[in-house]
Amino acid sequence: MGNCNNKSKTSLKNLKTKPTNKIPYNDYGYLFKVVMIGDSGSGKSSVLLRFADNTFLDNIMSTIGVDFKSQTLKIGEENIKLQIWDTAGQEKYRTITSTYYRAAQGVVLVFDVTSEESFQNTKKWFSDLEKYTEKSVYKILVGNKADLTDQRKVSLSQVEEYAQSMGVPYIETSAKEGTNITLTFDQLALGMMKNVSL
Repeated sequence: MGNCNNKSKTSLKNLKTKPTNKIPYNDYGYLFKVVMIGDSGSGKSSVLLRFADNTFLDNIMSTIGVDFKSQTLKIGEENIKLQIWDTAGQEKYRTITSTYYRAAQGVVLVFDVTSEESFQNTKKWFSDLEKYTEKSVYKILVGNKADLTDQRKVSLSQVEEYAQSMGVPYIETSAKEGTNITLTFDQLALGMMKNVSL
């Protein structure tokens, strides 16, 4: 179901990782700003809610403007605090939400595997990232709703080829079932850590 390049899998293989809010407020080695982008209805808010609160709502309301959550991960011996900005996917909010891209160190671009349009629109989102983020920003492409296999419109091979051409890792998730949600943010945190150590 999930997919990321072999290098990513090796990096995560021997690390004990878990999201936790039990770490003291200032006790972290890294602080990263993360932006979640993608079409309305792709499941960005559901992915974030599953990651931060381990919950899922069938009828979650669309984000208006921008929402925010903070979460701390423990990767190996390091505590990593993520400040995650969940942006609205509707076109009318595009100008407002693009201002939140600035100073972001990580981006999670979410699309819906049951919607060809949602997948095709990732090209526009990548174009926005080119305009508004630093070249060093770490990006992950996420195909959400992978549990809806009978409604799937975008093939795994199609997305893998596309992700490779864009130079980004690809992971398939199900916010409903919790599949690969933690893996996504672990991979993101590792990528951002590597970027700052270069």
